[in-house]
Amino acid sequence: MAATRIPTAPLAAAGLVGGYATARFTKKRQLGGVVLAAAGAAAATRWKQAAGGPVAGALTGAYVAAFAGSHPLAKKVGAWPAVFGAAGVVAAASYVLVDRRAA
Repeated sequence: MAATRIPTAPLAAAGLVGGYATARFTKKRQLGGVVLAAAGAAAATRWKQAAGGPVAGALTGAYVAAFAGSHPLAKKVGAWPAVFGAAGVVAAASYVLVDRRAA
């Protein structure tokens, strides 16, 4: 029985957007971090299964960099646009490097 193919682009984007939304609306940053980490770990696992360690490492680095980079970007463009932009970049990279090849 083959494992269900979970697209990684929406998973990674949901982790970044969902982590921010959770932190913002619950006013509990730690809870947002749990969402961010859980989705990131799930995406990293799929990236490694589908494309191998080096690609998974690069995409995990991009995920963390997007999270970190969204903070200073938010000061210039606002929080939601920064989060959506960061999520879009990671989702696009994930699609190109993993999802498109697995389809």
